[in-house]
Amino acid sequence: MQKIDVAILGATGAVGQRFIQLLDNHPWFRVAELAGKASAGKAYGEAVNWILDDNPPDDILNITVKTLESEFTSPIVFSALPKDAAIPLEFELAATGHIVCTNASANRMVDDVPLLLADINADHLQLVDVQRAKRGFTTGAVIANSNCTVMPVVMALAPLKHLGIRRLLTVSEQAISGAGYPGVASLDILDNVIPFVSKDEEEKMETEARKMLGDFAGETIQTLNAVSSATCTRVPVIDGHLVNISVELAEKLPFDEIIHLWETFAAPHDVAQLPSSPAHPVQYLPQQDRPQIRRDRNAGDGMMASIGRLRECPILGYKFAALAHNTIRGAAGSSIQNAELLAVRGYIRDFNPAAVAAGA
Repeated sequence: MQKIDVAILGATGAVGQRFIQLLDNHPWFRVAELAGKASAGKAYGEAVNWILDDNPPDDILNITVKTLESEFTSPIVFSALPKDAAIPLEFELAATGHIVCTNASANRMVDDVPLLLADINADHLQLVDVQRAKRGFTTGAVIANSNCTVMPVVMALAPLKHLGIRRLLTVSEQAISGAGYPGVASLDILDNVIPFVSKDEEEKMETEARKMLGDFAGETIQTLNAVSSATCTRVPVIDGHLVNISVELAEKLPFDEIIHLWETFAAPHDVAQLPSSPAHPVQYLPQQDRPQIRRDRNAGDGMMASIGRLRECPILGYKFAALAHNTIRGAAGSSIQNAELLAVRGYIRDFNPAAVAAGA
Protein backbone atom coordinates (compact mmCIF):
# COMPACT_ATOMS: atom_id res chain seq x y z
CA MET A 1 0.00 0.00 0.00
CA GLN A 2 1.27 3.46 -0.88
CA LYS A 3 1.64 6.32 1.55
CA ILE A 4 -1.42 8.52 1.96
CA ASP A 5 -1.39 12.01 0.44
CA VAL A 6 -1.65 15.05 2.70
CA ALA A 7 -2.22 18.75 2.05
CA ILE A 8 -0.81 21.64 4.08
CA LEU A 9 -2.74 24.90 4.35
CA GLY A 10 -0.66 27.96 5.21
CA ALA A 11 2.34 26.10 3.85
CA THR A 12 4.75 29.03 3.58
CA GLY A 13 4.30 30.26 7.17
CA ALA A 14 6.45 29.25 10.12
CA VAL A 15 4.22 26.37 11.25
CA GLY A 16 3.57 25.32 7.65
CA GLN A 17 7.32 25.02 7.16
CA ARG A 18 7.58 22.92 10.31
CA PHE A 19 4.89 20.59 8.90
CA ILE A 20 6.94 20.17 5.73
CA GLN A 21 10.14 19.55 7.66
CA LEU A 22 8.59 16.95 9.98
CA LEU A 23 6.74 15.17 7.16
CA ASP A 24 9.88 14.70 5.06
CA ASN A 25 10.38 10.92 4.75
CA HIS A 26 7.39 10.21 7.02
CA PRO A 27 6.68 6.46 6.91
CA TRP A 28 2.92 6.86 6.25
CA PHE A 29 2.26 10.34 4.84
CA ARG A 30 3.38 12.08 1.63
CA VAL A 31 3.06 15.84 1.08
CA ALA A 32 1.11 16.15 -2.16
CA GLU A 33 -0.62 19.55 -1.97
CA LEU A 34 0.33 22.95 -0.58
CA ALA A 35 -1.92 25.97 -0.25
CA GLY A 36 -1.68 29.55 0.86
CA LYS A 37 -3.06 33.00 0.25
CA ALA A 38 -0.34 35.38 -0.94
CA SER A 39 1.80 32.58 -2.40
CA ALA A 40 -0.85 30.91 -4.58
CA GLY A 41 0.19 30.17 -8.15
CA LYS A 42 3.92 30.07 -7.42
CA ALA A 43 6.21 27.08 -7.06
CA TYR A 44 6.85 26.48 -3.38
CA GLY A 45 10.58 27.03 -3.76
CA GLU A 46 9.87 30.46 -5.23
CA ALA A 47 7.12 31.38 -2.78
CA VAL A 48 8.68 30.41 0.55
CA ASN A 49 11.06 32.41 2.71
CA TRP A 50 12.47 29.40 4.56
CA ILE A 51 13.26 30.33 8.16
CA LEU A 52 14.02 26.92 9.69
CA ASP A 53 17.42 25.24 9.90
CA ASP A 54 18.59 23.35 6.81
CA ASN A 55 16.58 23.69 3.58
CA PRO A 56 13.15 22.61 2.38
CA PRO A 57 13.07 19.09 0.93
CA ASP A 58 13.91 18.98 -2.78
CA ASP A 59 10.72 17.14 -3.73
CA ILE A 60 8.62 20.02 -2.35
CA LEU A 61 10.24 22.89 -4.23
CA ASN A 62 8.36 22.47 -7.52
CA ILE A 63 4.89 21.91 -6.07
CA THR A 64 2.63 24.76 -7.15
CA VAL A 65 0.94 26.45 -4.21
CA LYS A 66 -2.84 26.32 -4.52
CA THR A 67 -5.37 28.89 -3.40
CA LEU A 68 -7.28 28.14 -0.21
CA GLU A 69 -10.45 27.91 -2.32
CA SER A 70 -9.04 25.06 -4.44
CA GLU A 71 -10.35 21.54 -4.47
CA PHE A 72 -8.04 19.15 -2.63
CA THR A 73 -7.65 15.45 -3.33
CA SER A 74 -5.59 14.54 -0.26
CA PRO A 75 -7.60 12.67 2.41
CA ILE A 76 -5.66 14.43 5.22
CA VAL A 77 -5.37 18.20 5.46
CA PHE A 78 -3.04 19.89 7.94
CA SER A 79 -4.11 23.44 8.74
CA ALA A 80 -1.57 26.06 9.77
CA LEU A 81 -3.93 28.90 8.93
CA PRO A 82 -4.59 32.05 10.92
CA LYS A 83 -7.86 31.99 12.84
CA ASP A 84 -9.86 34.15 10.42
CA ALA A 85 -8.89 32.04 7.40
CA ALA A 86 -9.68 28.79 9.22
CA ILE A 87 -13.29 29.85 9.77
CA PRO A 88 -15.27 28.28 8.11
CA LEU A 89 -12.84 26.56 5.73
CA GLU A 90 -11.92 23.69 8.04
CA PHE A 91 -15.51 22.47 8.44
CA GLU A 92 -16.15 22.96 4.73
CA LEU A 93 -13.26 20.62 4.00
CA ALA A 94 -14.49 18.11 6.57
CA ALA A 95 -17.94 18.18 4.97
CA THR A 96 -16.37 17.13 1.66
CA GLY A 97 -14.65 14.14 3.27
CA HIS A 98 -11.28 15.44 4.44
CA ILE A 99 -9.69 14.71 7.81
CA VAL A 100 -8.58 18.17 8.97
CA CYS A 101 -5.89 18.19 11.67
CA THR A 102 -5.60 21.81 12.64
CA ASN A 103 -3.15 23.90 14.54
CA ALA A 104 -5.41 26.95 14.12
CA SER A 105 -7.25 28.28 17.16
CA ALA A 106 -10.53 28.79 15.30
CA ASN A 107 -12.37 25.59 16.26
CA ARG A 108 -10.53 24.32 19.35
CA MET A 109 -13.32 25.05 21.81
CA VAL A 110 -16.21 23.91 19.57
CA ASP A 111 -18.13 21.29 21.57
CA ASP A 112 -17.78 18.42 19.09
CA VAL A 113 -14.13 19.05 18.13
CA PRO A 114 -11.54 16.93 19.96
CA LEU A 115 -8.77 19.11 21.43
CA LEU A 116 -6.38 16.25 21.15
CA LEU A 117 -2.97 15.56 22.66
CA ALA A 118 -2.55 11.90 21.80
CA ASP A 119 -0.27 10.95 24.71
CA ILE A 120 -2.69 12.49 27.22
CA ASN A 121 -6.32 12.26 26.08
CA ALA A 122 -6.52 9.78 23.22
CA ASP A 123 -10.00 8.73 24.42
CA HIS A 124 -11.26 12.18 23.32
CA LEU A 125 -10.92 10.89 19.75
CA GLN A 126 -14.35 9.31 20.27
CA LEU A 127 -15.71 12.82 19.79
CA VAL A 128 -15.08 12.34 16.06
CA ASP A 129 -17.99 9.88 15.97
CA VAL A 130 -20.20 12.47 17.68
CA GLN A 131 -19.07 15.15 15.22
CA ARG A 132 -19.75 12.97 12.20
CA ALA A 133 -23.22 11.99 13.42
CA LYS A 134 -24.15 15.55 14.36
CA ARG A 135 -22.91 17.18 11.14
CA GLY A 136 -23.62 14.40 8.67
CA PHE A 137 -19.97 13.82 7.82
CA THR A 138 -19.10 10.40 6.41
CA THR A 139 -15.31 10.32 6.22
CA GLY A 140 -14.41 13.88 7.23
CA ALA A 141 -13.70 15.44 10.62
CA VAL A 142 -11.97 18.37 12.31
CA ILE A 143 -9.44 17.54 15.03
CA ALA A 144 -7.54 20.33 16.80
CA ASN A 145 -4.39 20.59 18.83
CA SER A 146 -4.07 23.20 21.52
CA ASN A 147 -2.29 26.49 21.88
CA CYS A 148 1.46 25.85 21.95
CA THR A 149 1.90 27.13 25.52
CA VAL A 150 -0.83 24.85 26.85
CA MET A 151 1.10 21.75 25.76
CA PRO A 152 3.74 21.65 28.54
CA VAL A 153 1.11 22.53 31.14
CA VAL A 154 -1.18 19.66 30.16
CA MET A 155 1.68 17.19 29.79
CA ALA A 156 2.92 18.05 33.27
CA LEU A 157 -0.52 17.93 34.90
CA ALA A 158 -1.94 14.82 33.23
CA PRO A 159 0.10 12.40 35.40
CA LEU A 160 -1.25 14.23 38.48
CA LYS A 161 -4.88 14.46 37.38
CA HIS A 162 -6.07 11.56 39.55
CA LEU A 163 -4.87 13.49 42.62
CA GLY A 164 -7.54 16.13 41.99
CA ILE A 165 -6.46 19.41 40.38
CA ARG A 166 -8.25 22.24 42.20
CA ARG A 167 -6.45 25.51 41.39
CA LEU A 168 -3.81 26.38 38.85
CA LEU A 169 -1.57 29.41 38.38
CA THR A 170 0.69 29.64 35.31
CA VAL A 171 3.24 32.20 34.12
CA SER A 172 4.67 31.57 30.66
CA GLU A 173 7.95 32.58 29.05
CA GLN A 174 7.22 32.16 25.35
CA ALA A 175 9.65 32.05 22.43
CA ILE A 176 9.43 34.54 19.58
CA SER A 177 8.70 31.83 16.99
CA GLY A 178 5.28 31.54 18.62
CA ALA A 179 4.44 34.90 17.05
CA GLY A 180 5.11 33.61 13.53
CA TYR A 181 7.28 35.37 10.97
CA PRO A 182 8.33 38.19 10.96
CA GLY A 183 6.80 38.19 14.43
CA VAL A 184 8.05 40.49 17.17
CA ALA A 185 10.18 43.46 16.12
CA SER A 186 13.82 43.07 17.17
CA LEU A 187 13.86 46.48 18.89
CA ASP A 188 10.99 45.29 21.08
CA ILE A 189 12.28 41.87 22.10
CA LEU A 190 16.09 42.26 22.29
CA ASP A 191 17.25 42.99 25.85
CA ASN A 192 13.65 42.75 26.96
CA VAL A 193 10.75 40.67 28.26
CA ILE A 194 7.30 41.67 27.04
CA PRO A 195 4.53 41.01 29.61
CA PHE A 196 1.88 40.60 26.91
CA VAL A 197 1.53 38.10 24.06
CA SER A 198 -1.90 38.64 22.51
CA LYS A 199 -5.32 39.67 23.70
CA ASP A 200 -6.65 36.11 24.01
CA GLU A 201 -3.50 34.16 24.84
CA GLU A 202 -4.16 34.02 28.58
CA GLU A 203 -7.78 32.99 28.02
CA LYS A 204 -6.57 30.09 25.85
CA MET A 205 -4.23 29.01 28.64
CA GLU A 206 -7.06 29.02 31.15
CA THR A 207 -9.72 27.26 29.05
CA GLU A 208 -7.93 24.87 26.68
CA ALA A 209 -6.08 23.01 29.44
CA ARG A 210 -9.36 22.36 31.24
CA LYS A 211 -10.90 20.87 28.09
CA MET A 212 -7.87 18.69 27.36
CA LEU A 213 -7.75 17.39 30.94
CA GLY A 214 -11.49 16.81 30.97
CA ASP A 215 -13.35 13.52 30.56
CA PHE A 216 -15.20 12.17 27.55
CA ALA A 217 -18.82 11.95 28.67
CA GLY A 218 -20.59 10.19 25.82
CA GLU A 219 -21.32 13.13 23.51
CA THR A 220 -19.20 15.91 24.93
CA ILE A 221 -16.14 16.69 27.04
CA GLN A 222 -16.78 17.35 30.71
CA THR A 223 -14.13 19.97 31.38
CA LEU A 224 -11.83 19.72 34.38
CA ASN A 225 -13.44 21.34 37.40
CA ALA A 226 -10.57 23.60 38.39
CA VAL A 227 -9.88 27.31 38.70
CA SER A 228 -7.11 28.54 36.42
CA SER A 229 -5.26 31.85 36.14
CA ALA A 230 -2.60 32.56 33.51
CA THR A 231 -0.06 35.26 32.69
CA CYS A 232 1.74 35.11 29.34
CA THR A 233 5.03 36.81 28.48
CA ARG A 234 7.34 36.90 25.46
CA VAL A 235 11.09 36.32 25.97
CA PRO A 236 14.09 36.61 23.60
CA VAL A 237 14.60 32.96 22.63
CA ILE A 238 13.80 31.50 19.21
CA ASP A 239 12.02 28.24 20.11
CA GLY A 240 10.70 26.72 23.32
CA HIS A 241 7.96 27.75 25.76
CA LEU A 242 8.76 27.52 29.48
CA VAL A 243 5.86 27.72 31.94
CA ASN A 244 6.13 28.19 35.70
CA ILE A 245 3.24 26.32 37.29
CA SER A 246 1.73 26.40 40.78
CA VAL A 247 -1.00 23.85 41.50
CA GLU A 248 -3.27 22.86 44.34
CA LEU A 249 -4.08 19.15 44.52
CA ALA A 250 -6.87 17.54 46.54
CA GLU A 251 -4.56 14.67 47.52
CA LYS A 252 -1.11 15.63 48.73
CA LEU A 253 1.88 13.38 48.10
CA PRO A 254 5.57 13.72 49.00
CA PHE A 255 7.73 15.25 46.28
CA ASP A 256 9.44 11.96 45.45
CA GLU A 257 6.07 10.36 44.74
CA ILE A 258 5.05 13.25 42.47
CA ILE A 259 8.33 12.84 40.59
CA HIS A 260 7.70 9.09 40.35
CA LEU A 261 4.33 9.79 38.69
CA TRP A 262 6.06 11.88 36.04
CA GLU A 263 8.89 9.42 35.49
CA THR A 264 6.56 6.43 35.07
CA PHE A 265 3.86 8.14 33.03
CA ALA A 266 3.24 6.37 29.72
CA ALA A 267 0.98 6.93 26.74
CA PRO A 268 -1.52 4.24 25.69
CA HIS A 269 0.21 1.41 23.83
CA ASP A 270 -1.00 2.31 20.34
CA VAL A 271 -0.05 5.97 20.91
CA ALA A 272 3.41 5.04 22.12
CA GLN A 273 3.99 3.12 18.86
CA LEU A 274 3.14 6.06 16.56
CA PRO A 275 6.00 7.32 14.36
CA SER A 276 5.96 10.79 15.95
CA SER A 277 5.62 9.71 19.58
CA PRO A 278 8.58 10.16 21.93
CA ALA A 279 9.85 7.19 23.92
CA HIS A 280 8.56 8.96 27.04
CA PRO A 281 6.01 11.82 26.97
CA VAL A 282 7.60 13.63 29.94
CA GLN A 283 10.91 13.66 31.78
CA TYR A 284 11.84 15.07 35.17
CA LEU A 285 15.21 16.81 35.37
CA PRO A 286 16.71 16.77 38.88
CA GLN A 287 19.20 19.62 38.35
CA GLN A 288 18.25 22.72 40.31
CA ASP A 289 18.42 24.95 37.22
CA ARG A 290 16.55 22.81 34.66
CA PRO A 291 14.64 22.68 32.40
CA GLN A 292 16.34 25.31 30.28
CA ILE A 293 14.97 26.33 26.92
CA ARG A 294 18.18 26.08 24.89
CA ARG A 295 19.29 22.80 26.46
CA ASP A 296 16.00 20.92 26.73
CA ARG A 297 13.57 22.07 24.02
CA ASN A 298 14.64 19.31 21.59
CA ALA A 299 14.19 16.43 24.03
CA GLY A 300 12.51 13.49 22.33
CA ASP A 301 13.02 15.14 18.93
CA GLY A 302 11.02 18.09 20.25
CA MET A 303 8.02 15.96 21.30
CA MET A 304 8.87 15.45 24.99
CA ALA A 305 7.94 17.81 27.83
CA SER A 306 10.67 18.51 30.38
CA ILE A 307 9.76 19.22 34.00
CA GLY A 308 11.92 20.41 36.87
CA ARG A 309 12.28 22.50 40.04
CA LEU A 310 9.49 20.78 41.98
CA ARG A 311 9.19 22.52 45.33
CA GLU A 312 6.69 23.73 47.87
CA CYS A 313 4.35 26.58 46.98
CA PRO A 314 3.25 28.34 50.20
CA ILE A 315 -0.05 29.32 48.55
CA LEU A 316 -1.15 26.36 46.42
CA GLY A 317 1.07 23.50 47.60
CA TYR A 318 3.31 22.61 44.65
CA LYS A 319 5.24 24.61 42.06
CA PHE A 320 7.52 23.56 39.21
CA ALA A 321 8.63 24.47 35.68
CA ALA A 322 7.56 22.73 32.45
CA LEU A 323 9.00 23.17 28.96
CA ALA A 324 8.08 22.05 25.44
CA HIS A 325 9.16 22.93 21.91
CA ASN A 326 6.43 25.25 20.71
CA THR A 327 6.46 24.59 16.95
CA ILE A 328 7.05 20.82 17.22
CA ARG A 329 5.18 19.45 20.25
CA GLY A 330 3.18 22.66 20.49
CA ALA A 331 2.12 22.81 16.84
CA ALA A 332 3.00 20.76 13.75
CA GLY A 333 4.35 17.71 15.60
CA SER A 334 1.17 17.22 17.59
CA SER A 335 -1.05 17.66 14.52
CA ILE A 336 0.93 14.96 12.72
CA GLN A 337 0.76 12.68 15.76
CA ASN A 338 -3.01 13.23 15.89
CA ALA A 339 -3.32 12.17 12.24
CA GLU A 340 -1.24 9.07 12.99
CA LEU A 341 -3.61 8.15 15.83
CA LEU A 342 -6.62 8.62 13.54
CA ALA A 343 -4.96 6.25 11.10
CA VAL A 344 -4.26 3.43 13.55
CA ARG A 345 -7.73 3.70 15.08
CA GLY A 346 -9.44 3.32 11.70
CA TYR A 347 -10.77 6.84 11.11
CA ILE A 348 -9.08 7.28 7.72
CA ARG A 349 -10.95 5.24 5.13
CA ASP A 350 -9.03 2.76 2.97
CA PHE A 351 -5.75 3.39 4.75
CA ASN A 352 -3.89 0.76 6.74
CA PRO A 353 -0.58 1.92 8.29
CA ALA A 354 0.49 -1.67 8.87
CA ALA A 355 0.19 -2.39 5.15
CA VAL A 356 2.40 0.62 4.35
CA ALA A 357 5.03 -0.58 6.81
CA ALA A 358 4.92 -4.06 5.29
CA GLY A 359 5.19 -2.69 1.76
CA ALA A 360 1.92 -4.36 0.75
